[in-house]
Amino acid sequence: MVLRRFTTLLAGLGIVAAGLVTATPAHAAVFSTYGSGVNVRADAYLSAAVVTTLPGPTSIDVDCQKHGDRVTTSEGTSEWWAHVPALGGYVTVVYISVPEDKLPGVAECGGDPEPPVGDITYADLTAMFPGRVGVQSTVETGLPSLNQAMRDANINTPYRRAAFLTTLAHESRLEYNIHQGGDTSTYAGRGYIQLTGSANYGSAGNYFGINLLGSPDLALSLQWSAPIARWYWTVARNINPYADQLKMGRVNAAIGYPAGAEDGRRCASFSAAIAYLTGQPAPAVNCSRTAKTMGDTSKLTRAQFEAAVNEGTNGLG
Repeated sequence: MVLRRFTTLLAGLGIVAAGLVTATPAHAAVFSTYGSGVNVRADAYLSAAVVTTLPGPTSIDVDCQKHGDRVTTSEGTSEWWAHVPALGGYVTVVYISVPEDKLPGVAECGGDPEPPVGDITYADLTAMFPGRVGVQSTVETGLPSLNQAMRDANINTPYRRAAFLTTLAHESRLEYNIHQGGDTSTYAGRGYIQLTGSANYGSAGNYFGINLLGSPDLALSLQWSAPIARWYWTVARNINPYADQLKMGRVNAAIGYPAGAEDGRRCASFSAAIAYLTGQPAPAVNCSRTAKTMGDTSKLTRAQFEAAVNEGTNGLG
């Protein structure tokens, strides 16, 4: 960590890239990045859009940090990302000049708006989705990884949890090791979210650095099933905002299957899950899809899907 500590000294002397940050908010802590070409991303994942790139060592004001993708350099490894409000994004802690892999004295993001939520249990699932939860021993074995995936994906509100768990209850009965019955194709549905198709297997494998195309059964393993569900929810698609807006029809379209009676069943499960998680009747749920998302959308890229789902909505989704 010599380089990171040395750059901290330079930052203290004011030897940093100029003109990027002005006044420091009262709640922020000041750190310095090191190196050149450090990306600031829209979220704490390597797949997130690049907001800007720092040309050299830069003083940054950090208001919180969150857990995200692991980044490794010759200086160390970290799974923590610093939120820099002045730059509108996150910087991996690996490129911040501190010897630790997590910033000292900086709170974790997202702690203030919502109180901490407990992990989902098997009893919770059977109460929300009677008749749609799989073998208890299998479901309970997968729950620690599934709860972690929800934390990593910011699935941390009743609406988001209800949408995500409804989807998995209907896709896989919440069993991490499910293989799509009756489909003998190489890239048939597997795992919590029933990953399907060579394009999705290839993209998910590239994201995690594993050979899903060569070893597709990794998608239904305990190690990878929940992370892949998180990947699909937040990277292949951006589904949390649809849950926030109670647009379960958009959630269903994002999963990929064609519109039909299944949409109504999932919307009913979504409402039931919200009622359970909030202790009160669910608000009205929007179960409609846009015209271009009525068919199978599983082969669309994220950009193509967002164009289809936003057509005629002025980009509001």
